[in-house]
Amino acid sequence: MLNKIVNQTRETIKEAKRMIPLKAIMSKATRGDFAFSATISRHDWSLIAECKLASPAKGTLCPRHTVVELAKIYANSGATALSVHTNAAFSGRMADIVDVKKAVDVPVLCKEFIIDEYQLVAARAAGADAVLLIAALLSNTELSRFLQIAGELGMDSLVEVHTLPELKRVQQTAAKIVGINNRDLRSFTTNIEQTFTLLPYCDLGRLIISESGIRNEQDAGKLKKAGVNGILVGEALVTAGDISVKTNELALGQKRQEGEIVNA
Repeated sequence: MLNKIVNQTRETIKEAKRMIPLKAIMSKATRGDFAFSATISRHDWSLIAECKLASPAKGTLCPRHTVVELAKIYANSGATALSVHTNAAFSGRMADIVDVKKAVDVPVLCKEFIIDEYQLVAARAAGADAVLLIAALLSNTELSRFLQIAGELGMDSLVEVHTLPELKRVQQTAAKIVGINNRDLRSFTTNIEQTFTLLPYCDLGRLIISESGIRNEQDAGKLKKAGVNGILVGEALVTAGDISVKTNELALGQKRQEGEIVNA
């Protein structure tokens, strides 16, 4: 599945370059101010809430809302930052970032399978404050180069790992934010224990984010207690009966008590 998504992404990039050359995109990419990392650093716990309408493994996840509607719910319910999935396999598009940035004043991560410099520039041109870099998809040279380009554009990079060798590779780079993906991208199986397995090997001078498989406030509470800086959650939010309540609970890292008023 991963290979299929990456191959489709390569074709999408080719077409995008044909329609709008890199030079033209670059002219629209004004420099950012690293708002993503700055915002997360100000909090002892962060929820990065993902606008995710579908998944290639499970199909449609959120038929009730648009990306912008989700963004507004998240922003009004205590999310520290947003993740916007721009890959077509997840019913996403780069223009969704443009729409979200117009609708809410919250830092936005471009969630994409980035394999080309063009995508970094396109993300910043759309208004992204940060990009996802997946260690499993990139060589050491590519990873360092993409970190450099993102930095020159004023964007943060959330560098994603799943295994200990990937973590060791990433911690030899200048990556400031490391995401531990609890989902194995080869099999798409998920287990949040992966975060607890890798956490002892993490450089705690970096921001550590746990991604995927976080279902409820109990999961969030365990991760918070273990010392991670925050979580990135998509499916558990978009499929919740009350997205606002679920967002607030995960943003706090605990369940709201009956009658409690929370100022998120």
